[in-house]
Amino acid sequence: MFQGYQTVEDMIKKFNPQASVVETATFGMGCFWGPEAMFGSMAGVLRTRVGFAGGTSPKPTYRHMGDHTETVEIDFDPAIISYEDILRKFWQNHYPNRGNYKGRQYISMLRYHGEQQKEAIKKVRKDMEKNLGEAIETEVAGYENFTLADERHQKYYLKRYPNTLEQLQELFPKPELLIDSTFAARLNGFVKGYGKLHLLKSEIASWDIEEEDKEVLLNKLETIKW
Repeated sequence: MFQGYQTVEDMIKKFNPQASVVETATFGMGCFWGPEAMFGSMAGVLRTRVGFAGGTSPKPTYRHMGDHTETVEIDFDPAIISYEDILRKFWQNHYPNRGNYKGRQYISMLRYHGEQQKEAIKKVRKDMEKNLGEAIETEVAGYENFTLADERHQKYYLKRYPNTLEQLQELFPKPELLIDSTFAARLNGFVKGYGKLHLLKSEIASWDIEEEDKEVLLNKLETIKW
């Protein structure tokens, strides 16, 4: 199946939709498993990953996070979904002012990539404060670093179906392929309860990939056993 695809980068491109412009959003909104699934289900989101950001500890891990925060990082196609849309989804799906019983682990946090995102945060924040009826206390700062969490935390809900992972092994024989897969992000969202199978099929049919690769993914959706 991977004849002619010699590198991991080539294999990642094989089944993933491409975009002329790709932007990144980095944020924390509580435990990172759920938000990764939610955003991974959204059209225009190309890749999802979970990890740690916002702190000073040089090598944070899940067990030794230090002053970092559980963080989701997504790459998206701004021609399909805007950063403003992502911000609205972010604030609509958690309470940004709640107390935190584990230090900084679960705080509401945004790390902007460039001045354009910074200005978008200011604008959308004002709108969301009107809806919430109070000032939003989300911690906002420029992006500095992001440390990828252990592989077992990536696509967490999909990994609760080991038989499914085994069936996906042919498409994603390396862990990094699963982490960077749009298809895996959608499946992770689907098993968490986001999205509909028929809509996912329609979306895949519109992806900018080879027709034979679309057929592989669509056939996998039809034959996969949960």
